[in-house]
Amino acid sequence: MRSWPGVADRHKGPGFPLTMNLDTRHRHYVISGIGNRDLGSYFSFMDADPARCIKGTKTVDDLKLSALHQGVKILHDPVRNKGTAYTEAERDHLKLRGLLPPRVHTPAEQELRVLANIREKPTDLERYLYLVSLQDRNETLFYRVVMNNIDEMMPLIYTPTVGQACQEFRHIYRTPRGFYVSLEDRGRIREIMQNWPHRDAKIIVVTDGERILGLGDLGADGMGIPIGKLALYTACSGIHPTHCMPVMLDVGTNNESLLNDPVYNGLERRRARGEQYEELVDEFIQAAKEVFPGVLIQLEDFGNSNAFRLLSKYRDQVCLFNDDIQGTGAVAVAGLIAALRITGGKLTEQKILFLGAGEAGIGIADVFVAALVEQGMPEEKARQRCWFVDTRGLLVADRDNLAEQKRPYAHQHKPLDTFAEAVAELKPTAILGLSGQPETFSREIIETMASINDRPIIFALSNPTSKAECTAEQAYTWSEGRAVFASGSPFDPVKLGNRTFVPGQGNNAYIFPGVGLGAIVSRSRTITDDMFLAAAHSLANQVSDADLERGRIYPQLSRIRKVSALIAHDVARLAFEKGLADRDEPEDIEAEISKYMYQPVYPHYA
Repeated sequence: MRSWPGVADRHKGPGFPLTMNLDTRHRHYVISGIGNRDLGSYFSFMDADPARCIKGTKTVDDLKLSALHQGVKILHDPVRNKGTAYTEAERDHLKLRGLLPPRVHTPAEQELRVLANIREKPTDLERYLYLVSLQDRNETLFYRVVMNNIDEMMPLIYTPTVGQACQEFRHIYRTPRGFYVSLEDRGRIREIMQNWPHRDAKIIVVTDGERILGLGDLGADGMGIPIGKLALYTACSGIHPTHCMPVMLDVGTNNESLLNDPVYNGLERRRARGEQYEELVDEFIQAAKEVFPGVLIQLEDFGNSNAFRLLSKYRDQVCLFNDDIQGTGAVAVAGLIAALRITGGKLTEQKILFLGAGEAGIGIADVFVAALVEQGMPEEKARQRCWFVDTRGLLVADRDNLAEQKRPYAHQHKPLDTFAEAVAELKPTAILGLSGQPETFSREIIETMASINDRPIIFALSNPTSKAECTAEQAYTWSEGRAVFASGSPFDPVKLGNRTFVPGQGNNAYIFPGVGLGAIVSRSRTITDDMFLAAAHSLANQVSDADLERGRIYPQLSRIRKVSALIAHDVARLAFEKGLADRDEPEDIEAEISKYMYQPVYPHYA
């Protein structure tokens, strides 16, 4: 029986037995039997005749060559391709002689080549394009590079670079990736979803492109977001790439520049609303449930008018959550909890003033209120610790035409027109920016916060970096080094006098991969609010004293897989405790999670 090498450094370490079981219904082999390094993967044989395939449990050597992609076909398959790492025996077995340069490289040597190419590129967008190209030809090597260099790669494959990539998506489009469902597909979505090449999708990230980061309506060009999010699911929590499905619901766009661009890839029409929209979303949700039973659906970057409503409508029907609302809420509250280890005081003593009352702001407030209620505070009193300023000024009770999600946070107070007025009047302990409006945390505002609080908490959470309410340097400088700062996108360390501050990045990637992993391993039927509160506590508990000494209120990104695994454990535990899991509880949840997590290791074909 053949073995696959362990993931220990550069192909060192023991191998693990490999078996492949033929699933004749789905026409693919399922790989199993490699313990806590289980790739959780399969190799699809969509072009194989199941009647001719060997039944039962087989090693790779037992498979007929006709059942495997060979020659140029396997080199063009990103799931199976090993590039120059195919061994001498594999080159004979798979008919690769002459199709590759003669030298066999180790994965470590391949990684060196990739890193050298990336670092030679003059712009982040070109680095993004290089990484996308690598992902399209060799997924294993792509994830090896990302996982081994997460601090360097995350800003390239996701925010802030993904924002620019989405803005340019129609012009830089090269190879199809992801799944598109448009208004023209109504009535046959279940049928076309079966065109997806991987039959075991476990997680779908879906957007309609209406509110991409802080950039607005990007229509079908918003596909870069689901692709990027799912890359983080794999890199940060070990969801296997073939279990991930990025989806764009193309319902049109109101972005005139896109509609007037001859190379735009989306529908040439204005954005659908009302019945048309509702029917498409509902058909998609039902089709996903039927084609991929038990699939987890993450709603991403929907507009405010749809995000809250869709979450409320479907959260009890399917395993589903909205990362912009719930994920942002959990990561921000985790930051607040960790910040109190610097500032002192209790969570119940905090007063938060939000700039922006959209999905992210309301989501944070909801998780914060849940945390206060958990500590014994009545819910109504807990909501009074949260204040909002939106485009119309301070959110107050006597304002007319209030959106439903804003009403619980509209308090009795005289109207105030500006955020600066609200800071001076309300005297918050923390200000959180989620407005998508850069430079709105002015010097006056930060100096006022520093005069009210010995250690003011200042979170500039809008993405990408260009939309941040202030920079890290501004927050530290204007507060004379007393601010506890976090941002949505990364900022470089700031040197002030003889101190160096390392800004924390309140990136949702600390939350959603672990929540998704826990839900998948437990086979949870729904995602509950208390799962996100548990994730917030788990994340805050993983901030070390060394992190806090440097001003960082989130763990180092290099630890993110460990962070995600611990969050997944807490989420799965809740699913089992509350009877939400469609499987028996394993004896060791942590071991079960570790067993599932994907590692970017090449298989041996011969």
